[in-house]
Amino acid sequence: MNSEFSLLIKGLLNGPLQHAPQQQIISDGLSSYSYVEFIERLNRFGQLLERFGVGQGDVVAIMDWDTHRYLESFFAVPMLGATLHTVNIRLSPSQIAYTIDHAEDDVILFHVDFLPLLEDVMPQVKRYVRLIIMRDSPDIELPPTMLQIEAIFDELFLNTDPNFSFPDFDENIRATTFYTTGTTGDPKAVAYSHRQLVLHTMGILATLGPMSANNRFHNRDVYMPITPMFHVHAWGFPYAATMLGLKQIYPGRYVPNRLMELVSEHKVTFSHCVPTILHMLLDCDAAASADLSNWKVIIGGSALPRGLAERALAKGINLFSAYGLSETCPFLTVAHLDPNDEGRIDARLKTGRPAAMVEIRVVDEVMNDVPRDGKTVGEIVARAPWLTKAYLKDQAATAALWHGGYMHTGDVGRFDEEGSLIITDRVKDVIKSGGEWVSSLTLENIASTIPGVAEVAAIGIPDPLWGERPMLLVVQDNPNKPAASDQKNAIQKMIKMAFKEASDAGVISKWAAPDRIDMVDEIAKTSVGKIDKKRLRAQIIEAET
Repeated sequence: MNSEFSLLIKGLLNGPLQHAPQQQIISDGLSSYSYVEFIERLNRFGQLLERFGVGQGDVVAIMDWDTHRYLESFFAVPMLGATLHTVNIRLSPSQIAYTIDHAEDDVILFHVDFLPLLEDVMPQVKRYVRLIIMRDSPDIELPPTMLQIEAIFDELFLNTDPNFSFPDFDENIRATTFYTTGTTGDPKAVAYSHRQLVLHTMGILATLGPMSANNRFHNRDVYMPITPMFHVHAWGFPYAATMLGLKQIYPGRYVPNRLMELVSEHKVTFSHCVPTILHMLLDCDAAASADLSNWKVIIGGSALPRGLAERALAKGINLFSAYGLSETCPFLTVAHLDPNDEGRIDARLKTGRPAAMVEIRVVDEVMNDVPRDGKTVGEIVARAPWLTKAYLKDQAATAALWHGGYMHTGDVGRFDEEGSLIITDRVKDVIKSGGEWVSSLTLENIASTIPGVAEVAAIGIPDPLWGERPMLLVVQDNPNKPAASDQKNAIQKMIKMAFKEASDAGVISKWAAPDRIDMVDEIAKTSVGKIDKKRLRAQIIEAET
């Protein structure tokens, strides 16, 4: 027997079998089983795929809600030596078709709810792909379709062996791939090996576990993701939660009231989401009566506005920020709340300190470190053992990503006096007015604290004199209530006053205050819920030409 222990995803399963074999994994409305049964289901899943011809080097795509099946695919597919392609179901049909061809999918596992979407996608797919349909119950009748469905998942699953054994192989084999949507061009493929995913899991636990404050992640937590599982492996936490043997709750479709009910019903203590989802949760009816005082929530994906943080903290949510990218798997930094900091909202808003095994630098245009004086900003670059090595089939983008031997995040930031990273903008979102940088995140933070503001986006719009000038787009919290137009005018006046006070106090320069504040019904988002500033700028420019 080879004494070398490879870092394979199946190694993450050793812990829960030893110390939490009867702990529960719950898929809302569908299933509940122990870790012992989970392992048996993985064995059945693996044998099902093997019988279907899937093996090392093949690619299996999945299109499902956030259910137990998705968690099982995180393990069973790569444990065969195949690659799991987590399809972003929010992309357009043509973009999904592109990712299927580019990833070279051999099999697609898809929930029956996505049949209409696939009927639009598959005519645009150029390669031969085998389709396996999934349903929540054998009693659900499959609708008629012109697609060639080769198998029904639950029927195949019944005729499998729970004692199936997964093979060993090189830890550097590709385990997963997914696609990140940039501002231009086709989606880019990001891939991770078994080794990278295992090290990322260890990085999460080595960072969040030893924290002295009450935002640590530990073996008594109850975990529920509220980040889509197609997006960066739900930020890697399903792997970490499984390794710890935690009780896990998978909510299926994201229905805000139901999510709040699940938090209360199962006493969920640890989740993660983007600011847009948190906003939806706080606005839903069930949030009014829910006890959220034991709920820790990591906010990532985009900056946490101060106003939104204040609302969450008022509900008792233990809220804090973390930072990373699709290309970083994604964990890079997290806010460390020392016991004395737990009451400080500023500490929770910080991007935080580097995670275990992560090197972060803030550099100028020629890769020199900028002064750590709490003021000087530069581009954030990083190194860690789990960062993606390349965009698949895109050498030019890979070279730009890793220019100078560090991964370029495209974010602008600085280190504060306590060693925490502060993000001030995306490189492409920085507003440059009269040759000076204006932080869109600072403007958004100021406006977000105004009563009646639900969402806000700061963008730069062309200006013949200054090159660009900042503009705010603001969504009010209840545009349908009586006297909404009066509230709209009041909000604009309060925002203008807040910027005057901020400039008088030296928080921003007087010229950084936006000249224009537009009240809008909604703010455009990307497929993963981030504010789409490129689209917003294009809409404003198009409307004025």
